[in-house]
Amino acid sequence: MTHIAIIGAGITGVTTAYELVKQGFNVTVFEKNLYPAMETSFANGGQLSACNAEVWNQKSTIAKGLKWMSQKDAPLLLNPSFNLHKYKWLMSFLNNIKHYENNTIATVRLALDARQHMFRIADEEGFDFNLEKKGILHFYHNEYEFEVAKKVNQLLQKGGLERYAVSPDEIKAIEPALTGQYYAGFYTPEDATGDIHKFTRGLAAACEKYGVKFCLGANVLHIQPHQDRVEIHYQQQAAEQQQDFDGVVICGGVNSYHLGEQLGDKIHIYPVKGYSITVNLNDENSVKNAPWVSLLDESAKIVTSRLGKDRFRVAGTAEFNGYNKDIRHDRIQPLVDWVNKNFDIATDNVISWAGLRPMMPDMMPRVQRSRQARVFYNTGHGHLGFTLSAATAVLIRHEIQTVLAAA
Repeated sequence: MTHIAIIGAGITGVTTAYELVKQGFNVTVFEKNLYPAMETSFANGGQLSACNAEVWNQKSTIAKGLKWMSQKDAPLLLNPSFNLHKYKWLMSFLNNIKHYENNTIATVRLALDARQHMFRIADEEGFDFNLEKKGILHFYHNEYEFEVAKKVNQLLQKGGLERYAVSPDEIKAIEPALTGQYYAGFYTPEDATGDIHKFTRGLAAACEKYGVKFCLGANVLHIQPHQDRVEIHYQQQAAEQQQDFDGVVICGGVNSYHLGEQLGDKIHIYPVKGYSITVNLNDENSVKNAPWVSLLDESAKIVTSRLGKDRFRVAGTAEFNGYNKDIRHDRIQPLVDWVNKNFDIATDNVISWAGLRPMMPDMMPRVQRSRQARVFYNTGHGHLGFTLSAATAVLIRHEIQTVLAAA
């Protein structure tokens, strides 16, 4: 039986393990943490959002970043201090503006494919991850924002997305919990939300049931490819160990960049920090008034998801500040303020979190083979890991089958 190693037990690594084991592969997953889904897959915005598939490669994104550099609470924050990795990434980001339309359409199609796979997994495995199929509602505060959104919507529809404009009255009808005033919106009825941590942990348990081995607390030190095998050198419980495999898939999030460098591959991931708060709904009024429909406030760049009866997730911001994982109060407070502005719920019990999104400069995931024999990548999903991973797992499984069958 073909034995595949996977590096990383976040959403991408675990969906890849599931897809491979269901197709008859022997699979071992290496994870430096003691449990799956403890980093970027721990507390993201929770959206399964084909409607959020627009890539960021526009001059306006850079202009906003420059404008907001002096505002600590801005939705996009760029630390201007010199770092070669960061500025090479930004130059590549600018070079990909010309691919904005094609990449947006391609991302929509991938997200729609992933949605079908995700729902299939949920039905087949039956574990609870607070899945809500209530759609996603974008809302806008002025005419200019909405006119820009109309052009984006045309691209999304080219990719096959069902999404339609809604009036202020329709916004309130779709989600009565909203208390603000809004100019207009777009609604995507088939998108969904869920708890990424619960999904990943639940799917990991299903993988173990099918025979996947999880090697936890294992820090991969070195990958040594050969024509007939791949050696994985790792440290676990202070002891250095080594195992041989028929192939390896790197699903290491922001660490994929360093593993790629080691192998001579240019996987140009840069960590873009995102923040979230989980509002615990501890009183009857908050339970009643927290929204069930997932929301995206375009001007604030904030998304929401309802995670069962008693939790409300709010996430946003993009911070270009290296590998720093500090949770900054000046980035969390705008999320709390936004909740207080838009809903009649208590925010006296809030859990803060920050994670590093593995972002490619063209905003497209890397689902490909390495230049080295028997090495593959499924990484670089950025802010759409939950949305895209179920589809990229299928794509990389096909690639592995094709390559190893010919080996």
